[in-house]
Amino acid sequence: MGYAHTITVTAPFDEAVAATRQDLAEHGFGIVSEIDIRAAFAGRLGPEAAATGDYLILGACNPQLAHQALGGEAELGLLLPCNVVVRRAPGADATTVQAVDARIMGTLTGAPQVAEVASDADADARLRGPCGPSPCRRPDPARRSRPA
Repeated sequence: MGYAHTITVTAPFDEAVAATRQDLAEHGFGIVSEIDIRAAFAGRLGPEAAATGDYLILGACNPQLAHQALGGEAELGLLLPCNVVVRRAPGADATTVQAVDARIMGTLTGAPQVAEVASDADADARLRGPCGPSPCRRPDPARRSRPA
Protein backbone atom coordinates (compact mmCIF):
# COMPACT_ATOMS: atom_id res chain seq x y z
CA MET A 1 0.00 0.00 0.00
CA GLY A 2 1.26 3.48 -0.81
CA TYR A 3 1.17 6.18 1.83
CA ALA A 4 -0.05 9.17 -0.17
CA HIS A 5 -2.88 10.36 -2.35
CA THR A 6 -1.35 12.36 -5.18
CA ILE A 7 -2.83 14.61 -7.81
CA THR A 8 -0.97 16.70 -10.36
CA VAL A 9 -2.65 19.88 -11.55
CA THR A 10 -1.84 22.53 -14.13
CA ALA A 11 -2.64 25.32 -11.68
CA PRO A 12 0.26 27.57 -10.66
CA PHE A 13 1.76 26.87 -7.24
CA ASP A 14 0.09 29.78 -5.40
CA GLU A 15 -3.32 28.94 -6.86
CA ALA A 16 -2.95 25.27 -5.91
CA VAL A 17 -1.97 26.27 -2.35
CA ALA A 18 -4.97 28.60 -2.03
CA ALA A 19 -7.38 26.00 -3.41
CA THR A 20 -5.96 23.30 -1.13
CA ARG A 21 -6.33 25.54 1.93
CA GLN A 22 -9.92 26.34 0.95
CA ASP A 23 -10.81 22.70 0.41
CA LEU A 24 -9.28 21.66 3.72
CA ALA A 25 -11.23 24.39 5.54
CA GLU A 26 -14.48 23.40 3.83
CA HIS A 27 -14.01 19.87 5.16
CA GLY A 28 -13.29 20.82 8.75
CA PHE A 29 -9.49 20.88 8.64
CA GLY A 30 -7.52 23.74 10.11
CA ILE A 31 -3.88 24.44 9.30
CA VAL A 32 -1.95 24.11 12.56
CA SER A 33 1.54 24.21 11.07
CA GLU A 34 3.17 25.32 7.85
CA ILE A 35 6.70 24.73 6.59
CA ASP A 36 8.08 26.50 3.54
CA ILE A 37 10.82 24.01 2.65
CA ARG A 38 12.47 26.23 0.04
CA ALA A 39 12.79 29.12 2.51
CA ALA A 40 13.95 26.82 5.32
CA PHE A 41 16.61 25.21 3.13
CA ALA A 42 17.79 28.56 1.76
CA GLY A 43 18.01 30.04 5.26
CA ARG A 44 19.91 27.14 6.78
CA LEU A 45 21.82 25.63 3.89
CA GLY A 46 22.32 28.62 1.61
CA PRO A 47 20.58 29.92 -1.52
CA GLU A 48 21.71 27.02 -3.70
CA ALA A 49 19.66 24.65 -1.51
CA ALA A 50 16.51 26.53 -2.54
CA ALA A 51 16.72 24.81 -5.93
CA THR A 52 14.06 22.39 -4.71
CA GLY A 53 11.47 24.78 -6.12
CA ASP A 54 8.24 25.67 -4.38
CA TYR A 55 7.55 23.14 -1.62
CA LEU A 56 5.04 23.74 1.17
CA ILE A 57 4.04 21.31 3.92
CA LEU A 58 0.69 22.10 5.53
CA GLY A 59 -0.07 20.40 8.85
CA ALA A 60 -3.82 19.87 8.66
CA CYS A 61 -6.01 18.84 11.58
CA ASN A 62 -9.68 18.01 11.78
CA PRO A 63 -10.33 18.39 15.54
CA GLN A 64 -13.31 16.02 15.57
CA LEU A 65 -11.42 13.21 13.82
CA ALA A 66 -8.26 13.82 15.86
CA HIS A 67 -10.26 13.69 19.10
CA GLN A 68 -11.87 10.38 18.12
CA ALA A 69 -8.57 8.86 17.03
CA LEU A 70 -6.66 10.00 20.13
CA GLY A 71 -9.42 8.47 22.26
CA GLY A 72 -8.52 5.11 20.72
CA GLU A 73 -4.74 5.49 20.91
CA ALA A 74 -3.03 8.33 22.78
CA GLU A 75 0.30 7.69 21.02
CA LEU A 76 -1.32 8.58 17.68
CA GLY A 77 -0.38 12.18 18.42
CA LEU A 78 3.07 11.25 17.11
CA LEU A 79 1.52 11.05 13.64
CA LEU A 80 -0.49 14.26 13.83
CA PRO A 81 -1.16 16.64 12.21
CA CYS A 82 -1.86 15.09 8.83
CA ASN A 83 0.57 16.46 6.29
CA VAL A 84 -0.51 17.88 2.97
CA VAL A 85 2.26 18.80 0.54
CA VAL A 86 2.01 21.24 -2.36
CA ARG A 87 5.12 21.30 -4.55
CA ARG A 88 6.35 22.46 -7.91
CA ALA A 89 9.85 21.92 -9.25
CA PRO A 90 11.70 24.81 -10.91
CA GLY A 91 10.59 25.13 -14.54
CA ALA A 92 7.80 22.56 -14.10
CA ASP A 93 4.49 22.98 -15.90
CA ALA A 94 2.44 21.31 -13.16
CA THR A 95 1.96 21.41 -9.40
CA THR A 96 1.71 18.28 -7.28
CA VAL A 97 -0.63 18.10 -4.29
CA GLN A 98 -0.28 15.17 -1.90
CA ALA A 99 -2.13 14.12 1.23
CA VAL A 100 -1.10 11.38 3.60
CA ASP A 101 -3.21 8.22 3.33
CA ALA A 102 -5.01 8.19 6.69
CA ARG A 103 -5.33 4.39 6.59
CA ILE A 104 -1.60 4.18 7.37
CA MET A 105 -2.32 5.46 10.88
CA GLY A 106 -4.86 2.72 11.40
CA THR A 107 -2.46 -0.01 10.31
CA LEU A 108 0.36 1.33 12.49
CA THR A 109 -1.61 1.37 15.72
CA GLY A 110 -3.77 -1.72 15.41
CA ALA A 111 -6.42 0.04 17.54
CA PRO A 112 -9.90 -0.63 16.09
CA GLN A 113 -11.16 2.88 16.93
CA VAL A 114 -8.21 4.48 15.13
CA ALA A 115 -8.64 2.18 12.13
CA GLU A 116 -12.32 3.16 11.88
CA VAL A 117 -11.60 6.90 12.05
CA ALA A 118 -8.72 6.55 9.58
CA SER A 119 -10.87 4.57 7.18
CA ASP A 120 -13.61 7.22 7.31
CA ALA A 121 -11.11 10.04 6.80
CA ASP A 122 -9.41 8.23 3.95
CA ALA A 123 -12.66 7.37 2.17
CA ASP A 124 -13.49 11.08 2.11
CA ALA A 125 -10.02 11.97 0.79
CA ARG A 126 -10.21 9.33 -1.96
CA LEU A 127 -13.57 10.65 -3.16
CA ARG A 128 -12.45 14.27 -3.23
CA GLY A 129 -8.76 13.97 -3.94
CA PRO A 130 -6.34 16.03 -1.85
CA CYS A 131 -7.29 19.17 -3.73
CA GLY A 132 -11.02 18.61 -3.62
CA PRO A 133 -13.67 20.14 -5.88
CA SER A 134 -11.83 23.43 -6.17
CA PRO A 135 -10.31 25.55 -8.93
CA CYS A 136 -7.05 23.64 -8.70
CA ARG A 137 -8.75 20.41 -9.77
CA ARG A 138 -7.65 20.44 -13.34
CA PRO A 139 -5.84 17.11 -13.31
CA ASP A 140 -4.07 15.61 -16.23
CA PRO A 141 -5.38 12.00 -16.17
CA ALA A 142 -2.00 10.70 -17.31
CA ARG A 143 -0.37 12.23 -14.22
CA ARG A 144 -2.97 11.31 -11.62
CA SER A 145 -2.08 8.48 -9.28
CA ARG A 146 -3.74 6.76 -6.37
CA PRO A 147 -2.43 4.03 -4.13
CA ALA A 148 -3.62 0.54 -4.93
